[in-house]
Amino acid sequence: MKSILVIGIGRFGKHLCENLVKNGNDVMAVDEVEEKLEDILPIVTSAKIGDCTREEVLKSFGVGNFDICFVCIGTNFQSSLEVTSLLKDLGAPYVISKATRDIQAKFLLRNGADEVVYPDRDIAKRIAVKVSANHVYDYLELGEYSIYEIQPLEEWIGKSIKELNFRVEYNANILGIKENGKSSLLPDAEHIFKKDEHLMVIGKKEDIERILKRL
Repeated sequence: MKSILVIGIGRFGKHLCENLVKNGNDVMAVDEVEEKLEDILPIVTSAKIGDCTREEVLKSFGVGNFDICFVCIGTNFQSSLEVTSLLKDLGAPYVISKATRDIQAKFLLRNGADEVVYPDRDIAKRIAVKVSANHVYDYLELGEYSIYEIQPLEEWIGKSIKELNFRVEYNANILGIKENGKSSLLPDAEHIFKKDEHLMVIGKKEDIERILKRL
């Protein structure tokens, strides 16, 4: 469990708070507009109204005591930049800031952000991959590696991971199996591929794309 501060409760900030709480974290939510806090009041540990571009406001939250501080201000980049810088000046150990463009990310990183996220871009990319390739049910990018949820190739059905020598043959790994709405991770090498199951395959994009071309 971590103690997390989320500044800026727009769409992204709200969903972030909800999911952080679901994962067992203590969350303080902050926004200038009281109405934006109303929906998440029942779930977060605390909610505060305040202008976080003011140093005294951030000081009052004790930002150095949070494990992670998120800056999710979406409409005013100047404010996002100022809050990011102030958080680091006040001793916040780890700051994650939201950006919409690469130039914003560069300024945020130069002004104290430890990490920058692009939620809109990442979601758009994920959806684009999903709808552009046949038989891709989900997709997640992890640096130079990606996870694809796909159906097994026809020639895999009835054979085991070991029998196919999967990792060597395809330069990829089976991370999990989804069947009848249930998921199991890290299947045994003796697992036999079935027609109706989905596979979560991890590997470099170019290696997975070679598999996709055969689906």
